[in-house]
Amino acid sequence: MMRNITHLVVHCSATPEGRDIDISTIRGWHKANGWTDVGYHYVVKLDGSVQKGRVEAQIGSHVAGHNATTIGICYIGGCDKAMKPKDTRTEAQKIALRELLTELKKRYPKAKIQGHRDFPSVAKACPSFDAKGEYANIANSVSVV
Repeated sequence: MMRNITHLVVHCSATPEGRDIDISTIRGWHKANGWTDVGYHYVVKLDGSVQKGRVEAQIGSHVAGHNATTIGICYIGGCDKAMKPKDTRTEAQKIALRELLTELKKRYPKAKIQGHRDFPSVAKACPSFDAKGEYANIANSVSVV
């Protein structure tokens, strides 16, 4: 069954700048919370490589109350060394995120791109940058059929 995807949601792992972790680490954190798997559909590492998490057809676990209609994309980082919110994306991550979001937007042309923090009642800085603003041109460059 095809899910009705309304949003592509950008997250950060809330790890300190430069600490290279991967999807298996996040999967461990999420399973420790009692979840069945990693909550995200994609994770973008410091080197720009994209790791697949949950398959897109499967409901993620990344935005409470909105998981059924969203795809979750997480980049590694999002905090400075003192664990304060900071846009820590490497150039490789910026390129990979834009490419991934562009591809997902082609598959889900009606989906809006935004950060986790852009959802109502989310009291987090995640993803530590203005994803809605930065990726607005992706949203505008794909025609809705």
